Amino acid sequence: MFKDKTLLITGGTGSFGNAVLNRFLQTEIKEIRIFSRDEKKQDDMRNQLKSNKVKFYIGDVRDYNSIANAMKGVDYVFHAAALKQVPSCEFFPIEATKTNVFGTQNTIDAAVANKVKKIICLSTDKAAYPINAMGISKALMEKVAVAASRNIPEESTTVCLTRYGNVMASRGSVIPLFVKQIKENSPLTITDPKMTRFLMSLEDAVDLVLFAFENGNQGDLFVNKAPASTIGDLALALKDIFGADNEIKIIGTRHGEKLYETLCTREEMQKAEDMGEFYRIPADNRDLNYSRYYSEGETDISEIEDYHSHNTERLDGNGIKALLNSLDYIKQEL
Repeated sequence: MFKDKTLLITGGTGSFGNAVLNRFLQTEIKEIRIFSRDEKKQDDMRNQLKSNKVKFYIGDVRDYNSIANAMKGVDYVFHAAALKQVPSCEFFPIEATKTNVFGTQNTIDAAVANKVKKIICLSTDKAAYPINAMGISKALMEKVAVAASRNIPEESTTVCLTRYGNVMASRGSVIPLFVKQIKENSPLTITDPKMTRFLMSLEDAVDLVLFAFENGNQGDLFVNKAPASTIGDLALALKDIFGADNEIKIIGTRHGEKLYETLCTREEMQKAEDMGEFYRIPADNRDLNYSRYYSEGETDISEIEDYHSHNTERLDGNGIKALLNSLDYIKQEL
């Protein structure tokens, strides 16, 4: 599918962009374009990779012209650029909106204008029943993408979405924080030990996006099934792996945090297609005929459960340790 093609990754210097690069550099892809606003990270990546296949573009998805210029001659797009740190978005919600909502609209518009074949927009479990600014901005991003997909001719650009949970050991996530605290022999700071989160690797995230590229129709949202653990059990598993005896300090729930995360709402599960390791949720393509919303309801939605981190497969200590030990990050830290 990607042989002799050009791929653009927005937010390409992040954890996901690096994982995609690692997967694609050994393939027959013609060119990978890294689009981001951080020249230092781009320079670090350039010096590390030293690959003629990788091209770097400085720009910001908030600026249509910069993303449109980078999109010329592109076949496929991974749209990963986002503000995604929950407390930061909570205190600066307008900034989250500028990047996550308007930036997505700019990226889709640029893709359509440049006749890109397919664009995959990356979302988060926090977009399902959002209670924080990050989740709300990502939920609106999903709506922007689906709305755009309704108005794009079938033979033109295909717009799809993926939604996934916490990526283990990604930049700014809790596992690197716990490892740092273990090595400094300081307390492990836990918000709520009963809080649950989905556990997936960067490789799982890349697999989900590739599945969407291969199987996505206009407006589809893809979700991968994933196990979960409590934050308390995760901290204990890391202590066991590193042979540490750090104390655990409960600091309480932070701004905008949930007890558990939802990957699929019950409304989405009602129409979801089970594709083995993934769910496909087709776009709601009803028009503005209001009677279809208010006169023709769905009788079975109230019988369906959400798919969330409290009711998915719950890993025990051994299961968490096996998953953690499979991560390159943990191997390097050990």
